[in-house]
Amino acid sequence: MTIILGDNQYGKAETHVVRITKSGADGKTHDIKDLTVSIALVGDFAASHLSGDNSNIVPTDTQKNTVFAFARQPDVGEIEDFGLRLARHFVGEFASVHRARVSIQEHPWSRITVDGKPHPHTFVRAGSEKRLAMVTCTDDGTWVVSGITDLVILKSTGSEFTGYPKDRFTTLEETRDRVLATSLDARWRHASVQADWAQSFAETHRLLLETFALKHSLAIQQSLYAMGEAVLKAQPEVAEIRISMPNKHHFAVDLSPFGLTNENEVFYAADRPYGLIEGTVTRDDAPEAGFAW
Repeated sequence: MTIILGDNQYGKAETHVVRITKSGADGKTHDIKDLTVSIALVGDFAASHLSGDNSNIVPTDTQKNTVFAFARQPDVGEIEDFGLRLARHFVGEFASVHRARVSIQEHPWSRITVDGKPHPHTFVRAGSEKRLAMVTCTDDGTWVVSGITDLVILKSTGSEFTGYPKDRFTTLEETRDRVLATSLDARWRHASVQADWAQSFAETHRLLLETFALKHSLAIQQSLYAMGEAVLKAQPEVAEIRISMPNKHHFAVDLSPFGLTNENEVFYAADRPYGLIEGTVTRDDAPEAGFAW
């Protein structure tokens, strides 16, 4: 029997960096970038595993410091651009690194309004949703995946669930009118590394929300496909999109013991267990995914 080392990687996870960019004649107008950056490196690291030889290991502390140093550049830019610069740095700077993946979450902030005007340097956390980017770089190619997570959305009608198989364990009643709510996680692979990242994200975000709102849903699966289809039809730079939609169940409360009716107005919101619906929508001519995912 021979024992061998299999696939392995390492890196620095969840470096939280906040970048304040100052502008204006007096420098008192500020913009904020709040990012959590994770790095994973793949390469010639077997000696470290087998004999403790760290001559090819880029310390994770160095990776953290690189994130901070790159954030000091005049313009962090879109998170896809920041990820591209970091991933290319590690592959280009260290011969032992064959593949670098940089995953970034951007935490949104909005300006506080004072006397009807946005304050130049005071902010409020905008919500739970986070913008995502995942950049993977090798000597032979680069891949960019953008996305959004923790986007909580709800429609109070316009959703049904009927026609499913039933057995002796089925208690769920069919419904022609239900609340449909989810915490959306969507990630889309770009066909190239040249794109207007901000515009592409804004348009994809809009299409996902508008399709969710307008599509009369006979199943969450149907909504998922329609949302992905809308993005691909309108966004030629997107090769495929992967969507996860956990069903945040809302059950109508039986108020009849109290002599009250409930016409889908009062609900019990259950956090678990929940249905988890996931799917990929892709173009038939999409380029190979390579190391994108």
